[in-house]
Amino acid sequence: MLEIKQKDSGEVLDTVQGNSLAGADLREMRLAGADLRGADLSHAKLDHADLCGADLAGANLDHAQLFGAHLNEANLSGARLNGARLSDGSHAGAAMLRNCDLSGADLRGADLRQVELHGSNLAGANLTQADLRKASLNRCVLTHATIRHALLIDSNLRKADLSHADLRTSHLNEANLVKATLVEANLGSEHGQATVLNLANMEGANLSGAQMRHAVLLDSNLRHANLSGVDLSHAIIGGTIMRSANVRDANFEGVELAAVTMDFANFSEARNADIPSFKTNLR
Repeated sequence: MLEIKQKDSGEVLDTVQGNSLAGADLREMRLAGADLRGADLSHAKLDHADLCGADLAGANLDHAQLFGAHLNEANLSGARLNGARLSDGSHAGAAMLRNCDLSGADLRGADLRQVELHGSNLAGANLTQADLRKASLNRCVLTHATIRHALLIDSNLRKADLSHADLRTSHLNEANLVKATLVEANLGSEHGQATVLNLANMEGANLSGAQMRHAVLLDSNLRHANLSGVDLSHAIIGGTIMRSANVRDANFEGVELAAVTMDFANFSEARNADIPSFKTNLR
């Protein structure tokens, strides 16, 4: 029999039959503040468990199931969550991970649809091929995170910090990136596949120095965005609004600008911009 103890008081919160937590059934258990550092919880069932404030640093949660689990303010730094299922696709069945420490966590292939991650720290995390559709990541720290081939469609990344993040070939259609920071982020193409941001809202976002070569941004909103030094060469940006954007030193080589709203943007300071003669109100 295994005892799960509270991290501060040492109080026994619950007991589990057997000598391992791998594959254990911990559904609905009240484990707030539990000490599960380095625990092997691979393939465990944790649906609707209360793990708020729990210490899961370095834990193995590969392929664990956490539908509707509550992990607000939990420490998951360096934890493994490869293929973990934190959502059944419904709002009620999505886990809560507000203000968590997920720095350096491995979330490759994790199901995070509609999961609430508001204010969490995912610096250096690996979210390759993760499903983050409709996830709430507002004000999250995702600096230096690897988010390649991920689905971020209709996700909320408002005021998130994605500086130096690698988002190559991810899909961010209709994502909310208002006032997000993407300084020197990589949103370029890889092996002929493009990063897609159709209908994304990036109003007021800071993308200075970002790599967006061959990116697809149809009908996106970049009003008041900072695009200084961005490489947009050969990007597809038809219908995109760049009104009052800062495009100083941005590279527009091979970009069709006829259907782009450019009013009051400083295109006189952009590089390789082939500006149609009918465009007016440019700076």
